[in-house]
Amino acid sequence: MAFNRREFCAAVAGTIVVGRARSAWAAGESAAYVMVAQRDRGRILKAAKEYLPMEPVTITALRSPKSPGGPHDFFSQADYFWPNPKNSDGPYINRDGQSNPENFNDHRKVMIDLSVRMPALTAAWLLTKDRRYAKRAGDHLRAWFVTPETRMNPNLEYSQGVHGVSTGRNYGIIDTLHLVEVARAASFLGPEALSAADLQSVKQWFREYLSWMENSEKGKQERTTLNNHATCWALQASEFARLTGDEQTRDEIRQWFIGALLPDQLGKDGSFPKELARTKPYSYSIFNFDVMAGLAQSLKGSGTDLTTFALPDGRGLCKAAEFLYPYLKDKAKWPYAKDVEHFDALPVRSPGLLFAGLACRHEEYITLWKTLNPEPTDKEIIRNYPIRQPLLWV
Repeated sequence: MAFNRREFCAAVAGTIVVGRARSAWAAGESAAYVMVAQRDRGRILKAAKEYLPMEPVTITALRSPKSPGGPHDFFSQADYFWPNPKNSDGPYINRDGQSNPENFNDHRKVMIDLSVRMPALTAAWLLTKDRRYAKRAGDHLRAWFVTPETRMNPNLEYSQGVHGVSTGRNYGIIDTLHLVEVARAASFLGPEALSAADLQSVKQWFREYLSWMENSEKGKQERTTLNNHATCWALQASEFARLTGDEQTRDEIRQWFIGALLPDQLGKDGSFPKELARTKPYSYSIFNFDVMAGLAQSLKGSGTDLTTFALPDGRGLCKAAEFLYPYLKDKAKWPYAKDVEHFDALPVRSPGLLFAGLACRHEEYITLWKTLNPEPTDKEIIRNYPIRQPLLWV
């Protein structure tokens, strides 16, 4: 059922029963923020209390003898590449959609841990104003992006390498998709979490990494891919630019979204044809939808509102949501091939459903969003789940 803002605000205001959510409403926060705060308050505070005593761990604590880089260089191996059974010592070969369990994934794991813990702590700080949460969120930022002994170098030269083929590939840039919500969360923190000098150092790290994404050969190649990798590049660039105040880059991405990203990837029926052609069409369709919806949400604030934008033929976020909604509601209706892996672990709570429900005025999307699992445990699903704290996005 469609709803207007006044009806939605009234409904939300009438159901708020939690303390900080009420003060957010009184302060004039949006109805969406209040609704998400009410929905997620218990989940956020439970997670934040669990993460509060956990010390930050960065990539410098975990070395791989396979890495061609140094202790501060992020390293990962391409997921879908395996030893060649005909030449065990030769270059690895591709098996699309089938992750090699022997790969080195420790750097990914600690980055994902960062992306889970630091935004949850920040969300808890927003809800409670308990400075302990902000301070611990700042500790993570300082360890990863400031402290010389533990910081990560601001590039991904050695990400998703392939044995016998490459020490690193442009496709590896998708690994730092897990820094998107970290950057988002950092924008809400101030002196309660970091000194002014440390906060500037954090922003400088993201400024340098964004420059590498834009100007390195790997970064340029990734931007021109024609599937979810380009969408993920754009979401990263948008959020890193948001943190550093780079509105020129964000304006360029808005134009790219309208002129190329959307028309090149979205079919007239709202599907993502290039994702449907993969061996995990269900997973990748949801993933690209969530990232594209996150990108549209990220770019709100000036210029064209991409959450409601549509091409002349109707293609846009609302069309993509219309296509996927029935299959998120009932996976049994999925008319395409089942994913070769992890099909049973889906769907989980889709941030795209929330963003599209708000933008496209479809209450049923939000109703479904509320029922889906916000805490996936399958490692592959977690790897493709970069937006976990919608409170930071609405």
